[in-house]
Amino acid sequence: MKETMRKERATFLETDRLEFATWTEEDRPLASALWGDPEVMKWMSNKGFLNEDEVEARLTQEMKRQQEENMQYWPMFDKETGVLVGCCGLQPYSSDEFVYVLGVHLTRDHWGQGYATEAAQAVIRYAFEELGAKRLVAEHHPENQVCKEMLLKLGFTYDRDELVEQTGKMHPLYLLQSPSQR
Repeated sequence: MKETMRKERATFLETDRLEFATWTEEDRPLASALWGDPEVMKWMSNKGFLNEDEVEARLTQEMKRQQEENMQYWPMFDKETGVLVGCCGLQPYSSDEFVYVLGVHLTRDHWGQGYATEAAQAVIRYAFEELGAKRLVAEHHPENQVCKEMLLKLGFTYDRDELVEQTGKMHPLYLLQSPSQR
């Protein structure tokens, strides 16, 4: 089995092309294929990659968040092939209740094919309709113009720049209000 292939598992959310599941201990090879890729991580880490221990810590953090918060950056798979496309999901934003951070990480084989927007739209609906989110927050590396364009297309509005510890840079921060709050 190719290391980016999913095993049979339960999914909880889907789009036309994607199925979302939750990370498990067995997903180390998938997590390494995603977060161990320097081309993916150059947007998320000041050193440009995560080593094996850091990938393991990230996977553990995602599984713990799912247990404690019922959310994570969920792995998503191509419906037809079963190949890992990346992850897209949520995490709590500071101590604000019902305010979550939206994040999308794609394997580089899936860049430029509309997967990030498709996944984010599904997770946004899930956040507002299933989790009762009041607002979503998203940020991007200041040099990642593709991500900026996607967030604006999704309806996010620029709020301010915020220092992101992992990159040591000021990242543009965007907000999206719940439809019921608009």
